[in-house]
Amino acid sequence: MRRIRYIHELAQWPDFTWDQTLVNELLAQTRYLQGKVLGRMESLGFQLQADASLVTLTHEIVKSSEIEGELLPQEQVRSSLARKLGLEVAGLVASNRNIDGIVELMLDATQNFNQPLTAERLFHWHRNLFPDGFSGAYRINTGNWRTDETGPMQVVSGAMGKERIHFEAPAANRLAAEMEKFLMWFNSGSTMDLLLKSAVAHFWFVTIHPFDDGNGRIARALSEMLLARSDNSTKRFYSLSAQIRKERNEYYNHLEKSQGGDLNITKWMVWYLTCLSHSLESTTQDLNSVLGRATFWEKHKTTDLNARQKLMLNKLLDGFEGKLNTSKWAKMTKTSQDTALRDIQALIELKILEKENSGGRSTYYILRLTTT
Repeated sequence: MRRIRYIHELAQWPDFTWDQTLVNELLAQTRYLQGKVLGRMESLGFQLQADASLVTLTHEIVKSSEIEGELLPQEQVRSSLARKLGLEVAGLVASNRNIDGIVELMLDATQNFNQPLTAERLFHWHRNLFPDGFSGAYRINTGNWRTDETGPMQVVSGAMGKERIHFEAPAANRLAAEMEKFLMWFNSGSTMDLLLKSAVAHFWFVTIHPFDDGNGRIARALSEMLLARSDNSTKRFYSLSAQIRKERNEYYNHLEKSQGGDLNITKWMVWYLTCLSHSLESTTQDLNSVLGRATFWEKHKTTDLNARQKLMLNKLLDGFEGKLNTSKWAKMTKTSQDTALRDIQALIELKILEKENSGGRSTYYILRLTTT
């Protein structure tokens, strides 16, 4: 079977081209949506903007890891972000070293978006992703380019003996030169629209695949960095990774096809801008959630609630998955069922929770619609 020739092996690599007419039309539509979102957010007060940004950054971090099959505890991510941003938020929980490292990476990308991107900065991000030097059970070379000591860097799927190679990255001995060229372009003051630059940067970086692991998450952080630069704001109100997670199969399919194609990356650019547009469109739902949360806590700012109740109310306000009962309350707050029931009954008396009329033997609880 003939071996695929990858895009990085072509003589003109990395001189990307695309259909300007098609891409510019999509760019105009995406810019329009971006302007609507930013305009709406600018009309809100500082606190609501901070709340919306916290929700967005939490989604960005959680979903970027989820794309790679890693599930992060959302409350830990949210709490770590709130502490590092100096936000006073109810129901904060402790966060572990791994979570704090991932949060620091994303905050550096989005809060310091105008600072130059250097190899040392990327190495620091990589160490934040893998603070103990392991990816799962495997030790990896952290804070440096990969060495390919165990063979070429390949993206592979399938059971042993039936593996399918989706992509093979440039050899390790090319990385220093490849990354020097990439960083020079990334830091250049080119006239390319920053939304287009974020699309190219994402594809270019993940194609070079300079690290043993974490390349996808760092590529998405680079996209967020350029999107923040485009917004000229440290606050984030839309999450690209949250949308990519919804379109994960298409994401990988477009990467694979473009990496095995020629230097005309129109299909990738079109998919990326379309995905970004979908992200901007879904921001309205997130914003409504933030406004609902803010209205709720404004109404109950003097209500006497314990830490467990605040934690669980925030989970409900964020869109609790499944149905809430005393067993889930007890497990999630690490308390007894009796204590959980007392917490819930107190909230029912305060007209914050009510029993769900769903029939059956189990009793479930939901937020009263009049409080949100």
